[in-house]
Amino acid sequence: MDTSPQPNAPRTVYLDVALNDLAAWVAYFRNHDIPVLESTSQALEALREHEETVNANALAEVIRVDPLMTVKFMAYVAGLRRDADNTETETVTSALVMSGIPPFFRRFGPQPTIEDQLLHHPKALALLREMLRRAERAAHFAMAFAVHRSDTDAGIIHEAAFLHDFAEMLLLCHAPALVVKIRRAQQADPTLRSSVIQREVLNIEINDLRQALLKIWRLPELLIRISDGKHDEHPSVRSVELATRLARHTAHGWDNAALPDDINDLAQLLNASPRVALAFLRKVDLGSGEGGLQPAPSSPDGNAAEGTQG
Repeated sequence: MDTSPQPNAPRTVYLDVALNDLAAWVAYFRNHDIPVLESTSQALEALREHEETVNANALAEVIRVDPLMTVKFMAYVAGLRRDADNTETETVTSALVMSGIPPFFRRFGPQPTIEDQLLHHPKALALLREMLRRAERAAHFAMAFAVHRSDTDAGIIHEAAFLHDFAEMLLLCHAPALVVKIRRAQQADPTLRSSVIQREVLNIEINDLRQALLKIWRLPELLIRISDGKHDEHPSVRSVELATRLARHTAHGWDNAALPDDINDLAQLLNASPRVALAFLRKVDLGSGEGGLQPAPSSPDGNAAEGTQG
């Protein structure tokens, strides 16, 4: 796919200076449409041509493989609910059944795409694509942990891990230079805490932005609770946090300096020895849809793409 800037393509206006605080960032994203993957946009348009025969399961398959489309749709459905409606176990499929297929297509016309949004920022697009691959691995890890523990909330744990980095993806789409600045600072100093550099560059922590958006968009309450890494005393929250950490720390190999601590934490979660926990994790990874650990592609500046949360 050619993502080089086209001569006559309108330039996207990006945020090059951080907004003042969390409230300002939340207000900004509430007032801007969420772009989705080009593949998602194309698939939705293909289904639109057969709207009368499309069922909720087929449409859900397109939505839930795209974290930004998932958040966008669930936020829309939340606006249709009464305040007293229980959303503890709401899924994309059940939300589609509730909202209806024709109303979905009326509400969601041709979607703006991430690829168009970042047409003039290929480094950020490479980073975002790596984050998407990482989200899939994190969700796969989280599901394996939940199944091993016989957790009754396995489905929502899987979803929470998959959506974990959606706020960072939004930041990449609208403030790519700022997110790339964070990544470069972390590459230069691996000991640098994410919260410190994020506050320095963005005036917020990305985790706080994620939780604030989930709440303001009224996504399912259980999803919000399980996504809150600052309360990881609950095993379900720890499953999500460990899955996302492990997906990040093993994205480029199994020699990351943080991995021993991750494995020790996983061993405690699974009530196993570190040796058994590592073997379990490697087996899960080899059984993933990607066929095991894959080397991350290089970004256009020659460096492997990485996320900004560590």
